[in-house]
Amino acid sequence: MFNNILEFSQKKLNYFYNNSLFLQNIDKFILPFIMITFISSIFMSSDFIGFIGLIVMFLTLVKLLFCPKQKIELKTFEIFLLIYFMIVVVSLFGSTLFSLSLKGFFKTFIYIGFYFSVSQYLKDNKKHIALILGTIAGCITLEALVGIFQSTLHLEQISTWQDTSNINPEDVISRVYGTLKPLNPNLYGGYLVCGLPTVIGSGFYFIYKKMYKLASLGILATLGTCYSIFQTGCRGAYLSMLLVFGLIFLLSAKFFWKTYKKIYITIISGATFLLIFALTFIHSLRLRFLSIFAMRNDSSNSFRFNVYHSSIEMFKDNWLLGIGVGNKNFREIYGLYMKTGFDALSAYNIYLETAVESGIFALIAFLLFLIKLIYDGTKYVLTSQNTVNIIFASVCLVSICSALFHGLVDTIFFRPQLQFIFWTFVAVINNVISDNSQISD
Repeated sequence: MFNNILEFSQKKLNYFYNNSLFLQNIDKFILPFIMITFISSIFMSSDFIGFIGLIVMFLTLVKLLFCPKQKIELKTFEIFLLIYFMIVVVSLFGSTLFSLSLKGFFKTFIYIGFYFSVSQYLKDNKKHIALILGTIAGCITLEALVGIFQSTLHLEQISTWQDTSNINPEDVISRVYGTLKPLNPNLYGGYLVCGLPTVIGSGFYFIYKKMYKLASLGILATLGTCYSIFQTGCRGAYLSMLLVFGLIFLLSAKFFWKTYKKIYITIISGATFLLIFALTFIHSLRLRFLSIFAMRNDSSNSFRFNVYHSSIEMFKDNWLLGIGVGNKNFREIYGLYMKTGFDALSAYNIYLETAVESGIFALIAFLLFLIKLIYDGTKYVLTSQNTVNIIFASVCLVSICSALFHGLVDTIFFRPQLQFIFWTFVAVINNVISDNSQISD
């Protein structure tokens, strides 16, 4: 039905397309705004980033309506995504706080719309996948440099970011927070670890292209990003970083195990040794990492447990359609369930947050979307013979998994800085695994 509408529109508006240089070259306008979305994420406000995302969506809509042969083709995981979105729409109209929920819904609309826009752009411009992922890697590297600089200044925390009641003052880690708005080390750590695979992937890409000087820069950028992640003191980012390297180890084995087994084992052993060395001999880092397992003895952990308990009670009372999307909506309703002194903006778990905001069926649809996406991407990596495509798909798969894993203990996933790159990774996978998406080796 949608394609019939588009075909009708394209025929009726064909005159404008044939007489407009703008319409004939609209992809040249879409790409810069996609790039600006990533670049602005590192220093601009959420409203500005969202506005740029809207421009990308508007230009894509114009392209669909005016440019000939433009069609919408949905994969199975995209159908699950649309089902999720439709349930969110129903949840919106069922919310008791419609105006607040509408704001949250508008953000969700922009994020998913941005995904479809980038995916539609890449269908005709697969040669720009490397440029888009490279831009994200460049933003991550720049932010990592900011973190390294901040770590040398021994910044004073601007909020109660860690429990220091049982730690000697000299063992308190000086948590860096980059330039992301709002300033927060957990957001910064989540952003870095979500984009880390693009930095690592740039090294693999340049090695494959035999551009060894650029590959060495990719390795240095990887080390710098890992250092900045450690300096964030974000424990969820620590665990996600371990997952990143674990997944890269498994996926890269396809290429290196048979031919370079000894070198491969040496590199992995060296990386493992450096990690163990850091956790063993850097006292402040070790204390921060071990606080993950302190349970109720750490105030941050205890706070999360209280939020989880209250959020589960919220879900029990609103299990069908939820309370409506949005952190402002969540905060208003959460006040009825929270324990005294434990106010929260979110459920600190993206899956619990989804269930609370939009109900059980939205959670199921969202999980089915993720499962099918990861399954299709993994299957492609394991069966394809196109090395460049495999690098792109692997980078995006690992990034998506790291964000979802971090989401078990935090909801910075819903911030625009992560959302826009997350959905870009999904768009890249969508196009890489397509039958007609083979990028030349």
